[in-house]
Amino acid sequence: MKLETLSIRIGREIERDAGDIAPAIHMTTTFERDADGAFSRGYTYARAENPGRRALEQCLAALEGGVDATTYASGSAASLAVFSLLRPGEHVVAPIEAYHGTAQQLRDLLAPMGVRTSFVDLTDLNKAREALSSGARMVWIETPSNPMLNITDIAALAALAHEHGALVCCDNTFATPVWQRPFELGADLIMHSSTKYFGGHSDVMGGAVIVRECGEIADKLRAYQAVAGAVPSPFDCWLIRRSLTTLPCRVRAQTDNALKLAEHLAKHDAIEQVFYPGLSSHKNHAIARKQMKGGFGAMLSFCVRGDRQRAFAVAARLKIFSRATSLGGVESLIEHRQSVEGPHTVTPPNLLRVSVGLEHSDDLIADLDQALKSR
Repeated sequence: MKLETLSIRIGREIERDAGDIAPAIHMTTTFERDADGAFSRGYTYARAENPGRRALEQCLAALEGGVDATTYASGSAASLAVFSLLRPGEHVVAPIEAYHGTAQQLRDLLAPMGVRTSFVDLTDLNKAREALSSGARMVWIETPSNPMLNITDIAALAALAHEHGALVCCDNTFATPVWQRPFELGADLIMHSSTKYFGGHSDVMGGAVIVRECGEIADKLRAYQAVAGAVPSPFDCWLIRRSLTTLPCRVRAQTDNALKLAEHLAKHDAIEQVFYPGLSSHKNHAIARKQMKGGFGAMLSFCVRGDRQRAFAVAARLKIFSRATSLGGVESLIEHRQSVEGPHTVTPPNLLRVSVGLEHSDDLIADLDQALKSR
């Protein structure tokens, strides 16, 4: 089935008792045992499983082409679930430019537990090969990257990682399965912050990890989910599952807007540089065309001509864009990223990151123009 059909049909089966077309919300913490103490209906306790969570996980696995998914209360909880697969003394290779919260987990949570991380420019396969040569248990890929939209060649890096016996996890939050299929390119795991495009309306938090194959890794993630307990609520699962029905059309429309904005900004005198993989001027455009099928996502960043204060001034003058963290919602957001990323940031001080929404592109362009020409 095509993505549009999967997003609507998987995990939204008609309720047997009442014939509900829309899924029910199972707001229970516990489930009844059989008279003999068994759980023939398949549910025991809400931390371990819930019918709405199962439906969401089935849909997410189908959308990414995986066999199973586990969901969590946030994207950070999902990435930490992946890192729970690591043991003291093991080594992770991760991108030097990525979501700062992921890097913070590796530095502040995993390092004290004896897990070593090499932060490397993974767009350079020679540097990746060098990092892997000292032994690695896992390679973490984020592409397009946050916030400079760098592109890592998933297929090439996955092949290199597997030669060295490393597991490959790809954060596919920015691209979504609409534009990028990491399992088809060799990844073993896919991680998402469901708060973003999966939720799509800036009103629910969540995270997900999808596995390509059944086996030990899938079993460990399922056990970790139940024991660690950072699971999404029944209502959160319902909200995300409902939003998935419009994921393909939302992401395609937002991507159309993003390309128009990127092309306009690339010609603007007040802009120093635009970061968008859909532009032919992007340094990784050829790789993006190869692995992002049909579109380049709805995220872009740009550096204004001037300093940090100039970037803040431009953001302050915008009328339609909201100044806020996060991304993937129907509304367009803009944020000065360096100021939130902490001491390890590699983001330029004059960079603004944009999550392009569903407003009309003409209105978004006009808003940017008035903010950029004002002094």
